[in-house]
Amino acid sequence: MDNKQNAKFAFYYLLSLVALIFMSISVGMIVFGIIDKTIIDALNYGADINSQLKFAISAIIIATPIFYTISHLINKGLQKGELKKDSGIRRWLTYVILLVSSLIVLGVFISIINIFLSGELTGRFILKALTIFLISATVFAFYFYDIKRENTDQTDKIVKIFFGVSLTLVLAAFIASWFFIESPKTARERRLDQAVISNIYNIESLVNAYYDHYEKLPDTINDLKNDSSTYLDPSILIDPDTKAAIVYEKASDQNYKLCATFRLNSFTDGSGPERVSYPGNNDKNHQAGYQCLNGNLYSIVKQPLAI
Repeated sequence: MDNKQNAKFAFYYLLSLVALIFMSISVGMIVFGIIDKTIIDALNYGADINSQLKFAISAIIIATPIFYTISHLINKGLQKGELKKDSGIRRWLTYVILLVSSLIVLGVFISIINIFLSGELTGRFILKALTIFLISATVFAFYFYDIKRENTDQTDKIVKIFFGVSLTLVLAAFIASWFFIESPKTARERRLDQAVISNIYNIESLVNAYYDHYEKLPDTINDLKNDSSTYLDPSILIDPDTKAAIVYEKASDQNYKLCATFRLNSFTDGSGPERVSYPGNNDKNHQAGYQCLNGNLYSIVKQPLAI
């Protein structure tokens, strides 16, 4: 092989390694996410599994075609004699792929064993360990077979079977993930609700500043607008998407509410582990639709209930 061919196939092997890592880890993340959503653990209630699945889906979309395309080019080079069976490039980089894969598998195994020892449900641990074992065994078995096979100048049935079966499993994981992830529309609505809650917290801070300065609550939102001691950004008084006003209601001398229309519940009905939880004492959790949330006065210390 000349230097040009060496450089080309070195690039192919390294790129296939990166694509293989992303693809394998993403398949594992999808299976882990499905396990976590199917076998509910109260200790992990609130975990953001949707973000995990979104990353895995994105990685599979990019990494999978790269891995199979580059693998096809490597096999084509072997069949044409551009890449020799016993070349240093092929042997060294194949073992590099096995080494890096081994390190990643060891790290993942250590992580899930640590989680198990910290109280993970046994069923979840067994399924996750089995997933890692199957993924790693498939990768190792193929590359060990590939480096040992003699007839690299012709189409190998086992190689074809590996690529066909592995691609089928990757596509199966990819398709299955869409049944366990919220839609882009729902994700946008959740983010918009979080923006509304952020505005409510900002209004709450201004109400507290007003109370600390005048020792009373503002009667209406106009009192905050006209207060020269604080700056009120008009954008925090509305829903950023619909432009509907966030309503301030004074309930008593030390109680007030902030009302807005929400698109989604901030928490699930318990059928899944994901939940949006807002800072503080979670008094900003809400149902879908128009709802009034209690505002807090930071300087007022609430007395504990008598037992």
